[in-house]
Amino acid sequence: MILNNNLVLIKGAGDLASGTAHRLARCGYSVTMLEIEQPTVIRRTVSFAEAIYRGKYTVEEVTAELASGVDKIRAVLDKGNIAVAVDPSWSLVGALKPAVVIDAVLAKKNLGTGIDEAPVVIGLGPGFNAGVDVHAVVETKRGHNLGRVILAGAAEPNTGIPGIIGSFGEERVLRAPAAGLFDARKKIGDQVVKGELLALVEGIPLTATIDGVLRGLLKSGLSVHKGMKVGDIDPRAEREHCFTISDKSRAVAGGALEALLYLSLRGRRYT
Repeated sequence: MILNNNLVLIKGAGDLASGTAHRLARCGYSVTMLEIEQPTVIRRTVSFAEAIYRGKYTVEEVTAELASGVDKIRAVLDKGNIAVAVDPSWSLVGALKPAVVIDAVLAKKNLGTGIDEAPVVIGLGPGFNAGVDVHAVVETKRGHNLGRVILAGAAEPNTGIPGIIGSFGEERVLRAPAAGLFDARKKIGDQVVKGELLALVEGIPLTATIDGVLRGLLKSGLSVHKGMKVGDIDPRAEREHCFTISDKSRAVAGGALEALLYLSLRGRRYT
């Protein structure tokens, strides 16, 4: 199957979605990303979701612009930039008629993506069944199979346990101590030590769980629920890692590109 256009529509604009969008844009695809009105992205410095708050955002020399409606999206794409649109219901899938749809919401379940939404439909992570609701699945769990393309079946199930980085797993994840408005007192890229104040939620302190660099932190002013992931600390303490696409994101992006090319060039379509 040779695709009749090079438009890729990505659901979600967080860090893994953005790593995928970056890779595809660099390879010459026109990319549009769909997000909710107030994204709760943690790794904001490497996520094109920031364009929703800033109007325009650049990650490693690739720029995304906020656009509303088909005409404005096409104008952004004509400039060679990534278009980001607020479209929580994904209504633009039908309006834009993309060649490829990639569900990168990472909800750990399928929120409504169907195999007939485009000639090629790809799901990132668990919750999708290749050959049933998508044409291919890309493994997102850290380990030997990270980035693997699955053409029949599903990715490994979500365990709820964060991957190990620098000997730390759950300890590196920051979770809201209460429900309410998030008030950050540090910024991404700051070096922190265990016990240091990072944010407040309704006056209740959120402190650093380990020493390291603050790699991700929720935007101030957003509402959170108790236990919600609001940040993460990288114990490797390499500040530049906070502002570049991660190894995991690049691996997943490579898998998405492989799946796209395999399905389009080899003519594989699963129904």
